[in-house]
Amino acid sequence: MLTATRALRLAASSTRVGSVSQVIGARFGSVWAHVQQGPPDPILGVTEAFKADKNPQKMNLGVGAYRDDAGLPYVLNSVRKAERSIHDLSLDKEYIPITGVPEFNKLAAELAYGAESAPLKAGAVATAQSLSGTGALRIGGAFLSRWYKGAGGKKIYLPTPSWGNHTPIFKDSGLEVAQYRYFDKKTNGLDFQGMVQDLKSIPSGSAVLLHACAHNPTGVDPTPEQWKELSDVIKQKEHFPFFDMAYQGFASGDTTRDAFAIRYFVEQGHQMMLAQSFAKNMGMYGERVGMFSMVTSSAEEAKRVDSQVKILIRPMYSSPPLSGPRIVKEVLKNPALKSEWLDEVKFMANRIISMREGLRGHLENTYGSSRPWDHITSQIGMFCYSGLTPEQVDRLRSEFSVYLTKDGRISIAGITSKNVEYLAKAIHEVTK
Repeated sequence: MLTATRALRLAASSTRVGSVSQVIGARFGSVWAHVQQGPPDPILGVTEAFKADKNPQKMNLGVGAYRDDAGLPYVLNSVRKAERSIHDLSLDKEYIPITGVPEFNKLAAELAYGAESAPLKAGAVATAQSLSGTGALRIGGAFLSRWYKGAGGKKIYLPTPSWGNHTPIFKDSGLEVAQYRYFDKKTNGLDFQGMVQDLKSIPSGSAVLLHACAHNPTGVDPTPEQWKELSDVIKQKEHFPFFDMAYQGFASGDTTRDAFAIRYFVEQGHQMMLAQSFAKNMGMYGERVGMFSMVTSSAEEAKRVDSQVKILIRPMYSSPPLSGPRIVKEVLKNPALKSEWLDEVKFMANRIISMREGLRGHLENTYGSSRPWDHITSQIGMFCYSGLTPEQVDRLRSEFSVYLTKDGRISIAGITSKNVEYLAKAIHEVTK
């Protein structure tokens, strides 16, 4: 029981502590008084607002993670089986090499470049397991900042728009960030001519970031013929391509088709960088499994590049995590698991395609919208750049509890067969 005397002592102690704290603050100030409140992350902020909403019909279309048709996180059966088989082996938890599990690196590189890739077979590709695609981008940015001697200098050109994290990643890597045209707001499609013109006009020897497939946030990709023309332009200008491939297989449902740009550029003799992620196509979001790789001119050059990549990684995080790559390695090396995984990738991609078709169908047929919505189905991958204005996005949130980012990007994976018509109605109402 708390006696009156004890209560008085506690109150006095609390007062003294508060007084001391106030005196220290008054006499010395805070070391961190100059630190300003940072802005909230635009995507995580959407999620927080969604969680606080009490409307049972609310929809979170901001988060870039696959959901099943019940709106729940989806763990692939092939991944579960791989986890069980690894668990039964009772493997140790020792540190792995600075650049990761060698067998994982080999299998991931073959998935990206193709098992018959000439540079791979020649040992001319340097690889490093990374903290998902984000970590791969950071390794590449740091390598460019330290070692790239192209005439374009320490600058990298991004498409307009690009994934929101690209700019801070490269800026924090020590690079200056510039843009080239990519998305045409009038057509909700690719501004191919503008893209080509900009790539021709920027300084020769510039580093250029390219999305390999399922461009984030627009869902707009060049066609194979356009990729070929881009390859020619980049080769003529001696630009250095850095591909970000976060959605291999998740875009079209076919891992080979989604790797077309990567493999074509390599066939054409480009030296290049690649950031690869298994977050989406294997549902390994929290495991942070990715890989950085660089196509060089020879095995000897790849060995030198590898040594410098290790020097970059060592003070960053010393060595990468172990569990996620073991799972991916097991899926890719086991023929039965790999076959099941490829089927699951196609299933996820097809569900997203069906949600695109459903949304467009309801807008055009159920609600008779007079606006053009063909871009919903012509775009590809997890995201749709809807063309909605910030004001319309605000109305979706306030009137219908539909949450998406201010730029009108819709995460198609957040739509289900049960709420697709509700979403179409909401979009129709705010775009009348």
